[in-house]
Amino acid sequence: MRARAIIGLMVLGGCLFAAPLHAQEKGQDNSQASSQDEDKGKPQESRPVCDVPAYLLTTESALPKVAAAVKDGQPLNVLVVGSRSSTISASEASAYPARLEAALKQALPQITVNLSVELQVKKTAEETASGFAKLMDDKRPTLVIWQTGTVDAMRSIDPDDFRNAVTEGVVALQKAGADVVLMNLQYSPRTETMISVPPYLDNMRVVAQEHDVPLFDRFGIMRQWNDQGDFDLFSASRGLDLAKRVHDCLARALSKFVIDASHLAPTQQQN
Repeated sequence: MRARAIIGLMVLGGCLFAAPLHAQEKGQDNSQASSQDEDKGKPQESRPVCDVPAYLLTTESALPKVAAAVKDGQPLNVLVVGSRSSTISASEASAYPARLEAALKQALPQITVNLSVELQVKKTAEETASGFAKLMDDKRPTLVIWQTGTVDAMRSIDPDDFRNAVTEGVVALQKAGADVVLMNLQYSPRTETMISVPPYLDNMRVVAQEHDVPLFDRFGIMRQWNDQGDFDLFSASRGLDLAKRVHDCLARALSKFVIDASHLAPTQQQN
């Protein structure tokens, strides 16, 4: 019952990416109409982008399968395993997986990039990991980006059990021949007092270190944006255009993270 109540509050509050988020750019007037007037006719390239500190996009772990695919000119098949926060209602082409595919294609024009999404709605890490063997047989991806932790935190799953489930999932994905990137929970200031997030963040970091896989710190990145005023993640207001911008920012950061972790030479990337 507690988990259901929390999920309801998160959805109604607009904190999940399944419902578009309200955001504010630095120095932006509180009037949405004024903001739209300022942006009207302005090229997309000239708009402010959400900066991410280098330490949040740095990893000592590598993605050798991705690097080999690029070097050999083979297709790069990416599978995103996520929850509803991988989507935007009525605008899937603007959700971060689709934007990630576009960013990777732009950065790696010499190869074919294919990205697919496998939604695991309301499933814990253990429930998701149990289906990895079949999923890998069906998809055969080069890279799996596994977004997890939110459902476990909302259900108050024992952190040790969560860590064991993530470990089993990572091992299964690696055994099947894929590179793995772990993505942790999204940041929501509205639910900090209702959900104990740190144990799940810490355990994902432990698994990433033990199995030498990159961890994309979505939680840390979103908190940084919120704290520095790039996006107001506390407001329950909804705006589709602004949600698209949040997802686009995440996709750009994730694309850079994947490419950097692959240690690709400058000649293998689009300048």
